[in-house]
Amino acid sequence: MQITSEALERAIEELAKLPGTGRKSAQRIAIHLLKQTDENVATLSDALIQLKKSVARCSVCGTITDTDPCAICSNHKRMNGVICVVEEFQDVYIIEKTNEFRGRYHVLGGTISPMDNIGPDNIRIKELLQRISDGGEEIREVILALNPDSEGEATSYYINKLLMNYEVEVTRIAYGIPMGTELEYIDEATLSRAFASRTTF
Repeated sequence: MQITSEALERAIEELAKLPGTGRKSAQRIAIHLLKQTDENVATLSDALIQLKKSVARCSVCGTITDTDPCAICSNHKRMNGVICVVEEFQDVYIIEKTNEFRGRYHVLGGTISPMDNIGPDNIRIKELLQRISDGGEEIREVILALNPDSEGEATSYYINKLLMNYEVEVTRIAYGIPMGTELEYIDEATLSRAFASRTTF
């Protein structure tokens, strides 16, 4: 294939590296950007540069933030004593959308995964234990809200075992059948977990 523009080809190659973006989608985005004004493209470019320059990790919980500590950790109206442990910072956004949880968070930055050479020392477990043991927050409950896959389960069990040495209640979010789903379409593992996590009506 004859390439008519090296610059366009380079842009397509870079855009195709984005998650969920194949070559065709990258090509559509690149051509769309070509049709925009210089000002619009410069605004997008500036936003991306500012994203890298301004956004950092909260020194307390580990989520992404423009200020340190983040807005959740510095909010005095949030419930003290309850920490929700999640894998990644995007999980904080998902839980916050529900308006159900009013405590604080701890972002691990991943899960234990021997296949990927990720052990307990590679994620923020030590920082979690430090938050509990230093007495600054007087933690009463730790909620484990990790993904229900093999890595999430292994990490949850590991953290639960460590927390047995502390005077803190360890709970986990319930897993089960999604709303609006018929039983015949539910896999056995999900259905088993739903029965195990059943509550009083």
